[in-house]
Amino acid sequence: MICFLYPGQPLAFGAPLINDPDGRAIARLCRERTGFDPQQLAWLAEPAGTEQTALQIYGSALSLCHARQLRQAGTRPALVGEHSMGIYPALAESGSLPEGEALELTARVGNALARMGLRRTYALGCIVGLTLEPLLAIAEEHEVYLANGNTSRHFLLSGRRPAIEEAVNEALQCGAFSARTFPCDAPLHTPLIEEVGQELREIFADYRFQEPHLPLFDHIDQECLTAAELPGFLLRELCSPVQWERTYRALRTAGATVFHEVGMAGGLLKYNRWIDSESRPPLESSRR
Repeated sequence: MICFLYPGQPLAFGAPLINDPDGRAIARLCRERTGFDPQQLAWLAEPAGTEQTALQIYGSALSLCHARQLRQAGTRPALVGEHSMGIYPALAESGSLPEGEALELTARVGNALARMGLRRTYALGCIVGLTLEPLLAIAEEHEVYLANGNTSRHFLLSGRRPAIEEAVNEALQCGAFSARTFPCDAPLHTPLIEEVGQELREIFADYRFQEPHLPLFDHIDQECLTAAELPGFLLRELCSPVQWERTYRALRTAGATVFHEVGMAGGLLKYNRWIDSESRPPLESSRR
């Protein structure tokens, strides 16, 4: 059974969208609905959005383009999984929103989150090598939050930048294989997002979500989302940590045997191989 996996925001821009019919179609939707051009990698007018918002739109556009290419090659999913900001193109894959609305929603959410960055400086801390218990102790000590549980030893912390930098340094002292800090506009996947919660609720209320025609697994509770649940989930997922290891195991339990990461970098497939190595032989995986 084939599963499409939609990754979250890339950390940096890759190649522009390919200049073929699918790339041009997605780029046109992007320009019309978001004001960002994923072929020129540039905002079209002033005031420009932030780099983080541009990366979020670029990631969604790239995923939508790759999904089109996979389907044209005859590869169609029976299940859909999503990670972090990958929920927006996953909504299009599942039939809950049209592609243009999924891109527009990505941009509107990104712009709302960017307004948090005007008041304070935030960051993500990527910690590899520690297990969950010592990591949670470090997070509590420095008043930051667990944002992603990708594998048993790969985590992201989120919070104020000075506190994240302190937490990253302590993680290295405690034996982490690596620990790095990345800038972000807002403390994604933490309760701090409630600062713009009302604005986000109003944004989600503007969309009429259709019932997904493919099972769309959420990355918090590993349940299949319904149209009625989507507005609440879209806010909740920004305020709660991504539980990727649990989600991947749930997708396998549901019958997924072949995974395609529909987007940039192949990070989710790497996490999957890590998870498989701790349990049983890896499944067939591929990336576009």
